[in-house]
Amino acid sequence: MLRKMWNTLRKTDQLVMGMNQRNLGLIYPNNARKNYKYADDKYLAKEIMEANNVKCPRTYGVVEKIGEIEEVWQMVSQWPMLVVKPAKGAGGKGIMILKRQGDQWRKGSGPISESQIFTHIANIIFGVFSFGDDDLALIEEYVVPHEFFGEIYPAGVPDFRVILLRGVPVMGMLRMPTARSNGKANLHQGGLGIGVDMETGKLKQAYDGKRHMATHPDSGSVITGKPIPHWEELVALSVQTAKEFPLDYLGVDLVMDKTHGPMVMEVNVRPGLGIQLANQEGMKEALKRLKLD
Repeated sequence: MLRKMWNTLRKTDQLVMGMNQRNLGLIYPNNARKNYKYADDKYLAKEIMEANNVKCPRTYGVVEKIGEIEEVWQMVSQWPMLVVKPAKGAGGKGIMILKRQGDQWRKGSGPISESQIFTHIANIIFGVFSFGDDDLALIEEYVVPHEFFGEIYPAGVPDFRVILLRGVPVMGMLRMPTARSNGKANLHQGGLGIGVDMETGKLKQAYDGKRHMATHPDSGSVITGKPIPHWEELVALSVQTAKEFPLDYLGVDLVMDKTHGPMVMEVNVRPGLGIQLANQEGMKEALKRLKLD
Protein backbone atom coordinates (compact mmCIF):
# COMPACT_ATOMS: atom_id res chain seq x y z
CA MET A 1 0.00 0.00 0.00
CA LEU A 2 2.87 2.39 0.79
CA ARG A 3 4.20 2.11 -2.77
CA LYS A 4 0.74 2.97 -4.13
CA MET A 5 0.55 5.98 -1.83
CA TRP A 6 3.86 7.42 -3.05
CA ASN A 7 2.91 6.78 -6.67
CA THR A 8 -0.23 8.86 -6.12
CA LEU A 9 1.92 11.87 -5.36
CA ARG A 10 4.52 11.20 -8.04
CA LYS A 11 1.81 11.28 -10.69
CA THR A 12 1.14 14.89 -9.75
CA ASP A 13 4.85 15.72 -10.20
CA GLN A 14 5.26 16.73 -6.56
CA LEU A 15 8.67 16.55 -4.90
CA VAL A 16 8.05 13.70 -2.48
CA MET A 17 10.40 12.99 0.39
CA GLY A 18 11.06 9.38 1.38
CA MET A 19 12.06 8.05 4.79
CA ASN A 20 15.80 7.91 4.09
CA GLN A 21 15.76 11.45 2.70
CA ARG A 22 13.86 12.67 5.74
CA ASN A 23 16.30 10.96 8.11
CA LEU A 24 19.47 12.10 6.34
CA GLY A 25 18.28 15.51 5.24
CA LEU A 26 16.10 16.68 8.14
CA ILE A 27 16.27 14.59 11.32
CA TYR A 28 20.00 13.85 11.65
CA PRO A 29 21.38 17.30 10.69
CA ASN A 30 18.89 19.19 12.85
CA ASN A 31 18.48 17.03 15.95
CA ALA A 32 21.24 15.71 18.19
CA ARG A 33 20.50 12.10 19.08
CA LYS A 34 20.93 12.84 22.79
CA ASN A 35 17.86 15.10 22.55
CA TYR A 36 15.51 12.52 20.98
CA LYS A 37 14.44 11.55 24.49
CA TYR A 38 12.62 14.85 24.93
CA ALA A 39 10.19 13.80 22.22
CA ASP A 40 10.18 10.03 22.71
CA ASP A 41 9.41 10.25 26.43
CA LYS A 42 6.06 12.01 27.04
CA TYR A 43 6.94 12.55 30.70
CA LEU A 44 10.08 14.52 29.82
CA ALA A 45 8.15 16.41 27.14
CA LYS A 46 5.43 17.38 29.61
CA GLU A 47 8.07 18.61 32.06
CA ILE A 48 9.42 20.98 29.39
CA MET A 49 5.96 22.17 28.40
CA GLU A 50 4.78 22.75 31.96
CA ALA A 51 8.01 24.53 32.94
CA ASN A 52 7.67 26.92 29.99
CA ASN A 53 3.93 27.59 30.19
CA VAL A 54 3.11 25.73 26.96
CA LYS A 55 -0.61 24.95 27.08
CA CYS A 56 -1.11 21.20 27.46
CA PRO A 57 -3.52 18.82 29.23
CA ARG A 58 -2.96 18.80 32.98
CA THR A 59 -1.06 15.86 34.46
CA TYR A 60 -3.04 14.46 37.39
CA GLY A 61 -0.62 11.71 38.38
CA VAL A 62 2.44 9.68 37.43
CA VAL A 63 2.94 6.01 38.31
CA GLU A 64 6.56 4.85 38.20
CA LYS A 65 6.36 1.65 40.27
CA ILE A 66 3.81 -1.13 40.72
CA GLY A 67 3.55 -0.36 44.42
CA GLU A 68 2.39 3.19 43.66
CA ILE A 69 -0.64 2.25 41.54
CA GLU A 70 -3.33 2.22 44.24
CA GLU A 71 -2.02 5.33 46.01
CA VAL A 72 -1.91 7.39 42.80
CA TRP A 73 -5.29 6.03 41.71
CA GLN A 74 -6.89 7.23 44.93
CA MET A 75 -5.51 10.68 44.19
CA VAL A 76 -6.67 10.88 40.54
CA SER A 77 -9.97 8.99 40.67
CA GLN A 78 -11.79 12.10 41.93
CA TRP A 79 -11.84 13.31 38.31
CA PRO A 80 -14.81 12.09 36.21
CA MET A 81 -12.74 11.62 33.02
CA LEU A 82 -9.14 10.46 32.72
CA VAL A 83 -6.60 9.46 30.11
CA VAL A 84 -4.03 6.81 31.03
CA LYS A 85 -1.04 6.54 28.70
CA PRO A 86 2.50 5.14 28.56
CA ALA A 87 5.26 7.74 28.58
CA LYS A 88 7.22 5.92 25.88
CA GLY A 89 4.38 4.48 23.83
CA ALA A 90 3.91 5.21 20.13
CA GLY A 91 1.08 5.05 17.61
CA GLY A 92 -1.62 5.41 20.25
CA LYS A 93 -0.80 2.04 21.83
CA GLY A 94 -1.64 1.66 25.50
CA ILE A 95 -3.81 4.77 25.72
CA MET A 96 -6.95 4.19 27.78
CA ILE A 97 -9.74 6.76 28.04
CA LEU A 98 -11.85 6.40 31.18
CA LYS A 99 -15.16 7.98 32.10
CA ARG A 100 -16.99 7.51 35.37
CA GLN A 101 -20.73 6.88 35.48
CA GLY A 102 -21.88 6.80 39.08
CA ASP A 103 -19.64 4.29 40.84
CA GLN A 104 -18.69 2.55 37.60
CA TRP A 105 -15.73 3.33 35.35
CA ARG A 106 -16.16 2.83 31.62
CA LYS A 107 -13.85 2.79 28.63
CA GLY A 108 -14.92 2.83 24.98
CA SER A 109 -15.90 -0.84 24.83
CA GLY A 110 -17.90 -0.87 28.08
CA PRO A 111 -17.52 -1.14 31.87
CA ILE A 112 -14.10 -1.71 33.38
CA SER A 113 -13.21 -2.59 36.97
CA GLU A 114 -10.54 -0.90 39.04
CA SER A 115 -8.55 -4.14 39.07
CA GLN A 116 -8.55 -4.14 35.26
CA ILE A 117 -7.40 -0.52 35.26
CA PHE A 118 -4.61 -1.42 37.71
CA THR A 119 -3.56 -4.31 35.46
CA HIS A 120 -3.39 -1.98 32.47
CA ILE A 121 -1.24 0.49 34.41
CA ALA A 122 1.03 -2.38 35.50
CA ASN A 123 1.38 -3.48 31.86
CA ILE A 124 2.44 0.05 30.96
CA ILE A 125 5.14 0.00 33.65
CA PHE A 126 6.34 -3.45 32.49
CA GLY A 127 6.87 -2.01 29.00
CA VAL A 128 4.12 -3.89 27.16
CA PHE A 129 3.42 -0.81 25.01
CA SER A 130 6.97 0.52 24.74
CA PHE A 131 8.94 -2.26 23.07
CA GLY A 132 9.80 -3.96 26.35
CA ASP A 133 11.49 -0.95 27.95
CA ASP A 134 10.59 -0.07 31.50
CA ASP A 135 8.04 2.72 31.39
CA LEU A 136 5.83 4.86 33.56
CA ALA A 137 2.14 5.67 33.32
CA LEU A 138 0.85 9.21 32.90
CA ILE A 139 -2.69 9.98 34.05
CA GLU A 140 -3.92 13.15 32.41
CA GLU A 141 -6.83 15.49 31.91
CA TYR A 142 -9.36 14.30 29.33
CA VAL A 143 -9.72 16.62 26.34
CA VAL A 144 -13.32 17.42 25.38
CA PRO A 145 -13.17 18.08 21.63
CA HIS A 146 -14.21 21.49 20.33
CA GLU A 147 -17.64 21.49 18.66
CA PHE A 148 -15.90 22.15 15.33
CA PHE A 149 -14.92 18.49 15.16
CA GLY A 150 -18.44 17.27 15.88
CA GLU A 151 -19.60 19.11 12.78
CA ILE A 152 -17.48 16.68 10.77
CA TYR A 153 -17.62 13.49 12.86
CA PRO A 154 -18.80 13.28 16.49
CA ALA A 155 -16.68 10.39 17.84
CA GLY A 156 -13.13 10.21 19.18
CA VAL A 157 -10.56 12.94 19.78
CA PRO A 158 -9.11 14.41 16.56
CA ASP A 159 -5.75 16.17 16.60
CA PHE A 160 -3.61 18.41 14.46
CA ARG A 161 -0.01 17.81 13.51
CA VAL A 162 2.25 20.68 12.49
CA ILE A 163 5.75 19.92 11.22
CA LEU A 164 8.32 22.64 11.83
CA LEU A 165 11.88 23.21 10.70
CA ARG A 166 13.96 25.70 12.70
CA GLY A 167 10.78 27.14 14.19
CA VAL A 168 9.01 27.64 10.85
CA PRO A 169 5.75 25.72 10.25
CA VAL A 170 6.21 23.69 7.06
CA MET A 171 3.12 21.51 6.74
CA GLY A 172 0.04 20.62 8.80
CA MET A 173 -2.83 18.17 8.83
CA LEU A 174 -5.87 17.22 10.86
CA ARG A 175 -6.10 13.58 11.91
CA MET A 176 -9.75 12.62 12.15
CA PRO A 177 -11.29 9.39 13.50
CA THR A 178 -13.62 7.18 11.48
CA ALA A 179 -15.83 4.19 12.23
CA ARG A 180 -13.04 1.99 10.83
CA SER A 181 -10.49 3.49 13.23
CA ASN A 182 -12.76 2.85 16.24
CA GLY A 183 -12.52 6.44 17.42
CA LYS A 184 -8.72 6.69 17.07
CA ALA A 185 -7.21 9.51 15.02
CA ASN A 186 -4.06 7.57 14.02
CA LEU A 187 -3.77 7.13 10.25
CA HIS A 188 -2.38 3.59 10.42
CA GLN A 189 -5.43 2.55 12.46
CA GLY A 190 -7.88 3.76 9.82
CA GLY A 191 -8.20 7.47 10.63
CA LEU A 192 -8.27 10.22 8.00
CA GLY A 193 -5.41 12.54 7.17
CA ILE A 194 -6.82 15.92 6.16
CA GLY A 195 -4.46 18.46 4.64
CA VAL A 196 -4.45 22.04 5.88
CA ASP A 197 -3.78 25.22 3.93
CA MET A 198 -1.23 26.76 6.29
CA GLU A 199 -1.92 30.32 5.14
CA THR A 200 -5.73 30.34 5.28
CA GLY A 201 -6.32 27.69 7.95
CA LYS A 202 -8.84 25.88 5.76
CA LEU A 203 -9.10 22.11 5.36
CA LYS A 204 -8.14 20.46 2.10
CA GLN A 205 -9.31 17.03 0.97
CA ALA A 206 -9.15 14.01 3.27
CA TYR A 207 -7.05 10.91 2.55
CA ASP A 208 -8.01 7.47 3.86
CA GLY A 209 -4.98 5.51 2.68
CA LYS A 210 -6.47 4.75 -0.73
CA ARG A 211 -8.22 7.82 -2.08
CA HIS A 212 -8.88 11.50 -1.51
CA MET A 213 -12.37 12.72 -0.65
CA ALA A 214 -14.16 15.97 0.09
CA THR A 215 -16.54 14.56 2.72
CA HIS A 216 -16.22 12.32 5.78
CA PRO A 217 -16.85 8.69 4.75
CA ASP A 218 -19.18 7.99 7.70
CA SER A 219 -21.00 11.22 8.43
CA GLY A 220 -21.04 12.63 4.90
CA SER A 221 -20.12 16.05 6.31
CA VAL A 222 -18.22 18.40 4.03
CA ILE A 223 -14.51 18.68 4.85
CA THR A 224 -12.85 20.55 2.00
CA GLY A 225 -12.79 24.32 2.47
CA LYS A 226 -13.94 24.21 6.10
CA PRO A 227 -12.19 26.96 8.14
CA ILE A 228 -10.45 25.86 11.35
CA PRO A 229 -11.33 27.96 14.41
CA HIS A 230 -8.39 29.34 16.43
CA TRP A 231 -6.04 28.47 13.56
CA GLU A 232 -3.63 31.33 14.24
CA GLU A 233 -3.48 30.30 17.90
CA LEU A 234 -2.80 26.69 16.92
CA VAL A 235 0.10 27.71 14.69
CA ALA A 236 1.49 30.12 17.29
CA LEU A 237 1.35 27.37 19.93
CA SER A 238 3.25 24.99 17.65
CA VAL A 239 5.93 27.65 17.12
CA GLN A 240 6.17 28.33 20.87
CA THR A 241 6.54 24.60 21.51
CA ALA A 242 9.28 24.20 18.91
CA LYS A 243 11.26 27.03 20.53
CA GLU A 244 11.21 25.31 23.93
CA PHE A 245 12.57 21.96 22.69
CA PRO A 246 16.22 21.30 21.71
CA LEU A 247 15.01 19.94 18.34
CA ASP A 248 15.14 21.94 15.12
CA TYR A 249 12.98 19.48 13.15
CA LEU A 250 9.90 18.07 14.85
CA GLY A 251 6.19 17.43 14.65
CA VAL A 252 3.92 19.07 17.22
CA ASP A 253 0.61 17.30 17.91
CA LEU A 254 -2.16 19.56 19.14
CA VAL A 255 -5.74 19.14 20.27
CA MET A 256 -8.49 21.73 20.56
CA ASP A 257 -10.46 21.50 23.79
CA LYS A 258 -14.03 22.79 24.02
CA THR A 259 -13.18 24.99 27.03
CA HIS A 260 -9.42 25.53 26.98
CA GLY A 261 -8.88 25.85 23.23
CA PRO A 262 -5.64 24.68 21.56
CA MET A 263 -3.28 22.54 23.65
CA VAL A 264 -0.19 20.47 22.87
CA MET A 265 -0.45 16.72 23.36
CA GLU A 266 3.10 15.69 22.45
CA VAL A 267 6.02 16.26 20.14
CA ASN A 268 7.55 13.84 17.65
CA VAL A 269 11.12 13.74 16.42
CA ARG A 270 10.20 11.39 13.53
CA PRO A 271 6.89 12.75 12.21
CA GLY A 272 5.44 10.43 9.56
CA LEU A 273 5.51 11.22 5.87
CA GLY A 274 1.83 10.51 5.29
CA ILE A 275 1.26 14.22 5.81
CA GLN A 276 2.47 14.66 2.21
CA LEU A 277 -0.41 12.52 0.95
CA ALA A 278 -2.93 14.38 3.07
CA ASN A 279 -1.77 17.67 1.54
CA GLN A 280 -1.10 16.34 -1.97
CA GLU A 281 2.23 18.11 -1.77
CA GLY A 282 5.72 16.73 -1.27
CA MET A 283 7.83 17.82 1.69
CA LYS A 284 10.67 18.84 -0.60
CA GLU A 285 8.28 21.08 -2.51
CA ALA A 286 7.04 22.69 0.71
CA LEU A 287 10.60 23.32 1.92
CA LYS A 288 11.51 24.83 -1.45
CA ARG A 289 8.45 27.08 -1.39
CA LEU A 290 9.36 28.33 2.09
CA LYS A 291 13.04 28.71 1.09
CA LEU A 292 14.07 26.21 3.78
CA ASP A 293 15.70 23.65 1.49
